[in-house]
Order: sequence, then structure tokens, then C-alpha cells
Amino acid sequence: MRLRGGPAALSLRDLSKSYGSTLAVDRLDLEVPSGSFFGFVGPNGAGKTTTLSMATGLLRPDSGTAHVLGHDVWSGTSAAKRLVGILPDGVRLFDRLTGLQLICYMGLLRGMDREVVVGRAHELLDALGLAEAGGTLVVDYSAGMTKKISLACALIHAPGLLVLDEPFESVDPISALAIRQILEGYAAGGGTVILSSHVMGLVQRLCDRVAIVASGRVCAVGTLDEVRAGMTLEERFVDLVGGQTDVREVLTWLHTSSH
Repeated sequence: MRLRGGPAALSLRDLSKSYGSTLAVDRLDLEVPSGSFFGFVGPNGAGKTTTLSMATGLLRPDSGTAHVLGHDVWSGTSAAKRLVGILPDGVRLFDRLTGLQLICYMGLLRGMDREVVVGRAHELLDALGLAEAGGTLVVDYSAGMTKKISLACALIHAPGLLVLDEPFESVDPISALAIRQILEGYAAGGGTVILSSHVMGLVQRLCDRVAIVASGRVCAVGTLDEVRAGMTLEERFVDLVGGQTDVREVLTWLHTSSH
């Protein structure tokens, strides 16, 4: 079990990234306490994926620092990456391997003992409802199965920090329940989860802390109740980042009464 306290699971300071003239992340500061189940939400184009990519060593920032459990992601990259499990959104897998082979490959890449890797891989396949698909090539998996095998790869080395970008996308309700139980057990044992999702109800149900990001900066962060400020998370999200006019008043030609 990992103990709460000590260094933050993730600490970002003055983090910035531009793509040409577009400022994707703007001097962003964020601290994720160890042992928290942390929601990271924002509209499309808010800089969420760019921020998480820089935080986990997948993308170099233009400026600023990122620390994982006290380790600098860019000056101590190997030590930091050993402590992180990542489920990025849309990243290609080595899909010409079977599910079992892929999990084992990811564990062996991290220097784990082969016997331990194989045992954990079978346990993960069972827990995620993929036992019968363990011998099937990942290229033949459905979108939901691919998401689950990616999660297994992120968990195989029992990381201290788990960073998940839309982990429930394309996943059926039964599998989603299994994933929630795995993540809740992981967090209860002292692990830290950062969950990026557009589904506000899911974030509100799972997370104890939340950050709302817009235009590359954090506009609200704290406990779930602090951020909600008496509203639902969805209402607070729209209140902070801005909504649009009621489309029901725009597309009046869709109303059956207009025919």
C-alpha cells in the first residue's frame, strides 16, 4: 500500500506549450495530491491532452516544470516514467501482438521479472473480461476491447500515478463497472488517478478532486464540492467556460410542428 502524504503525485509549474502561433497551454500551475482520484476536465481545445502529455514525458514543454512524486519529468525522465502508468487517447498500440503478449511486452520493457509479468497479465485479462481474447491479435479487437487492453498495459507495473485520457470511451456498461472497481480499489490502496473525460457525470461520481481547464489555464481547482460550488459539475463547467445559445431556439425548422 502507498501512503498518502509526502510529495505530490503530480506538480506542474508555469507549464507552457505553443504550436506555431497557437498557445495550447499557458503558464499552467497544478498540484495533484497523492492518493487522490483527480478529474481533469475542459472543453475541446482547452489544452488537456497537451498538458497531460507534457506531465508524463510524452511531449516536451516550451517552458515550466513537471514533477511526478518528486521526480523531475525532464531531468530525471527514467525515474519519473517508472512511476507512471498512461492510457493516452488515440495512441497506436503494437497491435500485431496478442492481448497477452502486449501486456507482457509492456511489463518486460519496464524491467519486471517475466514470471511476475505473466501472472499479473493473466489476472488483468480476467479482471477486464478479456481472458478469452488473450490469444487474439489486438488488431482484431473492438474499440472497447482495445481501450481495456491499453488500461491493462498501464497497470501492469503497479504505478504510483495513473493518467487516463477518456478510459471509458467505447466501453460497454459491464466493462465500465469492472474498470471503475479496479480504479477505485487502486485509489483506495494509495495510488493516484488522474482522469480526463468529457462525461461530467462520470467525473462527479468517481473523483474527489477536480480541475477545470480552459484556454490552456486552470480556471478552478479543489475538492469536488469546492469546484461545484453548489451546482452539478456540468452546470459549474458551463458556468466557467461559457456555453452557447439554446440551439432549440435556432433550429426551429426541426420542430415537427413546423411541417
